[in-house]
Amino acid sequence: MSIGNRYIKLKNNIPNNVTIVLAAKTRTENEIIEAIEAGATHFGHNYVQEAINMYPNLEKYNDNINWHLIGALQKNKINKILPVVNTIQTIDSIKLLEGVNSRAEKINKKIDIFLEINSGLEENKAGILPNYETIKTIAELVPNYNFIKLKGIMTMGKITDNKTEIRDCFKRTKEIYDALNSKIKNINLEVLSMGMSDSYEIAIAEGSNMIRVGTMIFGAREYK
Repeated sequence: MSIGNRYIKLKNNIPNNVTIVLAAKTRTENEIIEAIEAGATHFGHNYVQEAINMYPNLEKYNDNINWHLIGALQKNKINKILPVVNTIQTIDSIKLLEGVNSRAEKINKKIDIFLEINSGLEENKAGILPNYETIKTIAELVPNYNFIKLKGIMTMGKITDNKTEIRDCFKRTKEIYDALNSKIKNINLEVLSMGMSDSYEIAIAEGSNMIRVGTMIFGAREYK
């Protein structure tokens, strides 16, 4: 089955309110174009350099695409990534929040951000630990900045074959998402980004309205 057909099949088999972000990690421009021509409009980059390299070569499509950063962002890479992406899903500190806003102001570009939650409590993972008060403190700062908008919450969940543990991670994140929306007056989150190729069905069942998938659409990655 082609990339385009796999995308269409997935789109037809999930709820209409769920946005598909296609993970572009290691993918070629031709693969991305095939997905675009099938109707895909959201793509995610894990690596800043890959995003920078691909963006100018897809110039004729870029006005119709929402490019996301779905990988970790180092503060010294902010200037490089801001001209390329519309959304950064991996904000996990006040310093990063402030850095993105100040640099976005310099280029006069407003950026949507998500707070990344380390819902699996894994030491080697990026993200804010799933403590509501900690996350609330960061979320409440966002309205003070003019060039960023807090659009949603993102989590990877735990990398495991144990579906109960995966579901627990997604439940934990959804509870935080709901609490932020209901308890903070000037916060209006729209997106709960949870679920990848092997966990998107569980994520959707637990309330996700954005999934990040790659291999199930593009096939296995070829490592060189």
